[in-house]
Amino acid sequence: MSSDLSFILGTRPEIIKLSPVIRACQQRDVPFSLIHTGQHYSDELDSVFFEQLELPAPEYNLSVGSGSQGKQTGEMIVEIESVLEEEQPDVVLVQGDTNSVLAGTIAATKIEGIEVGHVEAGLRSFDREMPEEINRRLADHSADYLFPPTETSRQQLLSEGLPDDWITVTGNTIVDAVMQNAEIAHEQSCVLSELGVEEEFGLLTAHRAENVDNRDRFISLLEGVAKAAREQELPVVYPIHPRAKKRIAEFDIDVPEAIRIMEPQDFLDFLVLEDEATIVFTDSGGVQEETCILQTPCVTLRDNTERPETVEVDANRIVGVEPDDIAEGTREMITVESEWENPFGDGTSAEQILDALEYDRE
Repeated sequence: MSSDLSFILGTRPEIIKLSPVIRACQQRDVPFSLIHTGQHYSDELDSVFFEQLELPAPEYNLSVGSGSQGKQTGEMIVEIESVLEEEQPDVVLVQGDTNSVLAGTIAATKIEGIEVGHVEAGLRSFDREMPEEINRRLADHSADYLFPPTETSRQQLLSEGLPDDWITVTGNTIVDAVMQNAEIAHEQSCVLSELGVEEEFGLLTAHRAENVDNRDRFISLLEGVAKAAREQELPVVYPIHPRAKKRIAEFDIDVPEAIRIMEPQDFLDFLVLEDEATIVFTDSGGVQEETCILQTPCVTLRDNTERPETVEVDANRIVGVEPDDIAEGTREMITVESEWENPFGDGTSAEQILDALEYDRE
């Protein structure tokens, strides 16, 4: 059994961001296989996205699930290697900065005859305490094809000594995904009426380990969002990630009344929430991109970002988790004119990736 391309993915953002490339392969009749690591072990966070985005079911589901960084990554490497030896693709595509990306890159580069393409290459937070920072750096320096979304990320790759002929700036595939799905989302989703948030509201996402695994930092983050919500007289909805939900129970945290916790939302419903929100509070890199594309003001609850372009176009503020800083950043972003230029491309990233891999249109 063989395919020209194998996609390795394991989390919601990877499924969404690779979906345009998968669709482009279908349109060009490029044989491909999908290898799902199962890094997200919650049905709300992964399998439902294949159905909703009308993607084929993965041929392989490794069901690795949770565990320590080393255990999870190690198990993935073993399982992915076995699949790739069976599939023998020409190219493996990975996207972003997860453990699935690192494991897929390591497994593929160790097998003769398989090349690796890293979608969303060149992003840097310059915070080496973040596991994601290590993953993206190692993937970039191991891959054969690098697909940075912007000129800024291309320049970062060049500054690290990576050859220019490995690099193709494509824009970000999230633009393709948002453009392909935003209209469908508004037609199909009833999330606003179901949640009773048809007026102005804020949207919160917080799941990163450095925020939710630290009790004091998590409490400060929630208090800061609540403070901003009270000042702006905005209710805030929080579709909670399983990791954050577990920590709230474990740490016995009282979530402020201004923040309304709800179950995770599927991609189309979440896209509507992002699009209609007055402001979004997040520690997610992908949400920073999506809100920028949708012209929704964003406040990032981190001390750094690997998406500096969102700040440069005035779509985002990096505020950390101190309550006063969150409130101040919110005041600034509420008054920003939502007419910035999207820095992440024109929605043809998937086509450009396949062109660079020389998978021509049929």
